[in-house]
Amino acid sequence: MNRDEYLKMAAVEDRMWYYHALHANVAQALQRAIPAGQDARVLDAGCGTGGLILKLKKCFPGWQWCGIDFSALACGLAKDRTGADIREASITGLPFAEGEFDGVATADVICQVENPAVAVAELFRVLRPGGVAVINLPAYMWMWSYHDDSVQSKHRYTRSELRTLLVDAGFTDVRLTHWNSLLFPLAYARRKIFPAKPDTSDVQLYPAPIEMLFRGVTALERAWLAIGGRWAWGLSVFATARKP
Repeated sequence: MNRDEYLKMAAVEDRMWYYHALHANVAQALQRAIPAGQDARVLDAGCGTGGLILKLKKCFPGWQWCGIDFSALACGLAKDRTGADIREASITGLPFAEGEFDGVATADVICQVENPAVAVAELFRVLRPGGVAVINLPAYMWMWSYHDDSVQSKHRYTRSELRTLLVDAGFTDVRLTHWNSLLFPLAYARRKIFPAKPDTSDVQLYPAPIEMLFRGVTALERAWLAIGGRWAWGLSVFATARKP
């Protein structure tokens, strides 16, 4: 991802509706997967400028946090913002020992590497037996747009593609859903019918009423997921999986 996108992310990720919903989804998945009271060690693989770690630290203050990112700029921003153990590295070559983490989260990162199977194998390697991986990726290649070009994605995923990556790496108890589903028609219109100019992304703050509306809609989606529901469509695909 280019330098300008990291700076945009740092400016808005603590307030923008998308990051608010994404981080809440990851927190909810980790809460379901890791027993309450456990002194867990969790890695954000591709931490960007640290917004997810900030959110998770508030939700789980007793846990230990690490992060990696390929960008030196992002690592510096994340370290300053979170105080966590942040290292400059690639998700395809994690600088950690086998079985070091109880949980690994990676949000919109595997889509940016040339060999996703290597990245997923690395997530598997650094998890302890019984550890959980939480993964978010953009959905559907036919939704490719200016946004993907700007953030330098290489692929958008279907649920079956992500399931195959996880199963081939050795993961079990794979659970997949879409999200950002109720707003999907608006996303389609924005990206396919009324696209923005090239060399930009949808990372931006919207007027306060729109931000509040979108947060409310994604909160409804999250409530459905919390009771075991699934979404069959959506702009993102979301997975949890365990290392046996």
